[in-house]
Amino acid sequence: MIRCNIRVLMAEHRIDDITELMNRSGLSRNSINKLYKEINIETTKLETLLKLCDTFECKLSDLIEYTPDK
Repeated sequence: MIRCNIRVLMAEHRIDDITELMNRSGLSRNSINKLYKEINIETTKLETLLKLCDTFECKLSDLIEYTPDK
C-alpha cells in the first residue's frame, strides 16, 4: 500500500489549504488533490513528487510511504 503524507507536511509547514500549496509549489489543484485524497497515487508523475519535496524541503520518503500488502 502506498500512502501520501501530504496532509502531515502541510500541517508542519502551516499550509492551511490546497490553494496555498498550489501557489507555493506551482502545481495544479488536480495534481495536489490526487495526493491529498490518496487517489491513484501510483500514477503520480515523479516531477510532481519532486516539486512537493522542494516545497516542503523533505525527502521523497517523507512524502510517500510504502507498506507491503499482507
